[in-house]
Amino acid sequence: MAENGRVLIARNKESFSFLYQETIDRFAQVRFFDPETEVPSFTDIDLLYLPGGYPEKHVEALVRNEACRQAIKAYAEQGGRVIAECGGMMYLCQSIVTDEDEYPMCGVLPYKITARKADRKLSLGYRRFHLDGKEYRGHEFHYTQFLGETPQSIVQVYNAKGLPVDTPVFKYKNVLASYTHLYQI
Repeated sequence: MAENGRVLIARNKESFSFLYQETIDRFAQVRFFDPETEVPSFTDIDLLYLPGGYPEKHVEALVRNEACRQAIKAYAEQGGRVIAECGGMMYLCQSIVTDEDEYPMCGVLPYKITARKADRKLSLGYRRFHLDGKEYRGHEFHYTQFLGETPQSIVQVYNAKGLPVDTPVFKYKNVLASYTHLYQI
C-alpha cells in the first residue's frame, strides 16, 4: 500500500507491539509514537500503521489519551492512509467492551469489540485475500470478537487450505483494517 514511503507507526510494549521487522524495513522513513501517551503528528507521512497488540489490556490509558484518538479519527476521515491490524483495527472501532465496562476508541469503524471473558474465542490460522489486484498474506491470532454479528467483509478471506473463513476485511476511505496480521503491507 505504501511501500518505500514515510510511515508513522503506533508502538507500545504491549498495546501495539506486534509488527514484523521485515515490514518496518520496507519503508524509507519510519517514525514511532505511543498512542497511550503521545499525540501523533501526521506531517510528512504517507501511511499510518496501527499494528496488533493487546489494546484491550490498556483501555484506560488509551481512553485517557483522547487527543490521540481524535487526531487519528480526523486523519482517517480526511482521507489519510491507514493500515490497522488486529489490535490496531480494534483501536479504530467504536469501542472495546470488557468485563468491567465499555471504553470508547477512535470511532473510525462503527463496530464494537468484546474482550469479555464469556465471549472469548480463539481465532487462529494463516490468512490470504486479494484486494485491488494484490494478494495479501498473513495470520490471525486473537481471542476478542465483534460484539454481535460479524460485519460484512469487502473480500473473501481464505485459510492455508484455501477454505473460506469469516475474518472480515474493511476498507473505509483510505483505511484498510482486519484482524489479519499482514506479512507485507
